[in-house]
Amino acid sequence: MPVTDMKYAEVLGSRMAYRDEGSGPAVLFQHGNPTSSYLWRNIIPHVSNQARCIAPDLIGMGASDKPEIPYRVEDQARYFDAFMEELGLDDVVLVLHDWGSALGLDWARRHADRVRGIVLMEFIWPIPTWLDADPRGRDAFKAFRSDGGRELLIDQNLFIEQVLPAGVVRALTEEEMDAYRAPFLEPAFREPLYRFPNDLPIAGAPIDIWAMAQAYQAWLFETDLPKLFFWADPGAIISPARAAFLSRELKSCKSVPLGAARHYVQEDHPDLIGREIAAWLRSLPVER
Repeated sequence: MPVTDMKYAEVLGSRMAYRDEGSGPAVLFQHGNPTSSYLWRNIIPHVSNQARCIAPDLIGMGASDKPEIPYRVEDQARYFDAFMEELGLDDVVLVLHDWGSALGLDWARRHADRVRGIVLMEFIWPIPTWLDADPRGRDAFKAFRSDGGRELLIDQNLFIEQVLPAGVVRALTEEEMDAYRAPFLEPAFREPLYRFPNDLPIAGAPIDIWAMAQAYQAWLFETDLPKLFFWADPGAIISPARAAFLSRELKSCKSVPLGAARHYVQEDHPDLIGREIAAWLRSLPVER
């Protein structure tokens, strides 16, 4: 799925790149940090024979433009909302990961009548205390939110060079790493990689993102919309223990264990994820 295959939408004065494959009901695949639509390259082929698969690059990421904005989550949400309106997406299935889950679930909460179903994996939730955060990444994320965070994430590019490969069980190839590096070769383009870790809702902060995550989490537990939930062992944002809780408490939810994986589960289990999404889509009612 080379960059030359991308389409572009004019959104708030900038271009947002997206992959658009197949035809039929709309399925939107939304990546998070520090990835792009490239994350879904081995999953979409399982689904595109029965659905229109749309995979945007968030503003400032992938092949999308890099305007001079703060790149807080509220900025990303404005562009995400505008992208959904520009493409006129309705009766859509949302496939969400990482910060794509925060943006997608926030949008779904506000536009539930336009959502057909939700697919979740390693999704962001309001983490009550730092003790509830992934112990393997806790110190790193505290450092990212410290006075030295900009040097680590912008000057040293640690989210690409260390956090990303550490979030995959297998070894990413140099070709794959170069695809993920490509949008961020210049330090000036790495602001999103700094902002996302600093906006992660932990222990009530930042206040605005905490409130956003609390609202969409409450809605997620209330809604009867069909859900497909992938989880991994050990996982990162979602531990096996939390996965068990979610599997019990989420309504209309099919839970699928992936086996050994950390955060970027799409890199370790693309075929299983793709096959399960395709089968689950076929099980959805034609009309909501």
